[in-house]
Amino acid sequence: MISMLADNKTTYPKQFYADALAGLTTYPKQLPVKYFYDAEGDRLFQQIMNCPEYYVTDCELEIFTQQTGVMADHIIRGGEPFDLIELGAGDCTKSRHLLSLLLATDTNFIYKPIDISTSTIQFLETTLPIDLPGLRLIGMNGDYFDMLAQTAGNGTRKVVLCLGANIGNMPVAEAQDFCIKLRSYLSPGDMVIIGFDLKKDPHLIRAAYDDEQGITARFNLNLLSRMNRDLGADFDLGQFKHYCIYDPASGACKSYLISLEKQRVKIGDEIIAFQKNEYIWMEISQKYDLAEVDELAVSSGFTPVKHLLDSKEWFTDAIWTVKQ
Repeated sequence: MISMLADNKTTYPKQFYADALAGLTTYPKQLPVKYFYDAEGDRLFQQIMNCPEYYVTDCELEIFTQQTGVMADHIIRGGEPFDLIELGAGDCTKSRHLLSLLLATDTNFIYKPIDISTSTIQFLETTLPIDLPGLRLIGMNGDYFDMLAQTAGNGTRKVVLCLGANIGNMPVAEAQDFCIKLRSYLSPGDMVIIGFDLKKDPHLIRAAYDDEQGITARFNLNLLSRMNRDLGADFDLGQFKHYCIYDPASGACKSYLISLEKQRVKIGDEIIAFQKNEYIWMEISQKYDLAEVDELAVSSGFTPVKHLLDSKEWFTDAIWTVKQ
């Protein structure tokens, strides 16, 4: 149950309210990515993944359909039981190929999907046991590291999936901090399979985050709608416009919402002022090359083992093990 922050007029989800105010009162204004994923955000993100411009899904799905055997061989190793933990499981479109193969080979494992979206975990708990008979599943609804803490120290080997280039939702320095923290919850011999979107034609990358149908724009604007509904805000969505830019030198693709007019927005009992053309930084999608991926692994306490690449070499699922 979500903790609530009460005043003498109304109540707001405590952490969401605090994080939104903190982000919108800093400079530049920004909002945390994790709050994108209410039920409507989940629905829009599924649409984004099916956009023709959004190559990421197809590239990684190719890896999971064509190279599942190689992946499974690395995971199974000596045959000891393990927990297969997926961070940000979504609808499990890709990982269910791996789950199917592991079940078919009578592998001893428990699948533990972690997602901040309650509706996502409920969906997986309802559908996966029907689609994949015999699957042992423990759904975990919450923050990645809060949930990982619950699995730590149980003596069972862990294989962590971080797919969909979710690591790219952070600037490079934050990604390294994330990987170091992830390493702290793991033990020598544990494994991570982590997806990275690779540097490529800048036009392809920018189009993926500014699709012609405007679904990505609606996805970003939906966070303002959620704040209106959940935090008592009064954003006029027609006064904000999606903008995306990609820098091929740094590999950073960034999305913003631009204020079209000078305006004031109420959030709870607070007033946030916007200047005309002022932006809210909504998200980053960081791109890497293979050497940068390996460097990130080593600097975070992992040993890079193998890159599983799609046929276009646009994406890699990198296999890392925890250093002995």
